[in-house]
Amino acid sequence: MSRIIISVYVDNQSGVLMRICSLFSRRGFNIDTLSVGETEDPNYSRMTITMNGDEYERLQVINQLNKLHNVKKVEILEKDASARRELALIKVGVNNDNRQDIISAVTIFRCNIIDYTPEAVVVEVTGEASKIDAFIEVMRPFGIKEVARTGLAALERGNTCMLEK
Repeated sequence: MSRIIISVYVDNQSGVLMRICSLFSRRGFNIDTLSVGETEDPNYSRMTITMNGDEYERLQVINQLNKLHNVKKVEILEKDASARRELALIKVGVNNDNRQDIISAVTIFRCNIIDYTPEAVVVEVTGEASKIDAFIEVMRPFGIKEVARTGLAALERGNTCMLEK
């Protein structure tokens, strides 16, 4: 089993997300991450879906997605040929004893503090999933209060565009 990153261009209409999620559910496939947003054209949205699967599951998902009338294009993004990022907001408890250690870790990981109170900080972490996982492990001893994590956002590297192929 390997990680599969699927980019899907769809009509920006209500119900499209539900139909795609239902497709995965009916086939017994699990969506690991999902991010959806309007594209440069407000008539379309781009979905980035990650899942674990083998070659058979990968082909099944592509074939089934291509059958949906609201789907304009489906593409598998290979690891070396795509730019990928994830975002996490992490709320960590602070006190006089650990404040400087937390700020040092934020600096080392090139994160941003986006909210700061005497009792807690909210840190924005962007990058590869492994970077976010590593930062969470560093923060765990300080007392993580909450984590909100986005799905993967990804684009193919270079000058080619998904709809121009």
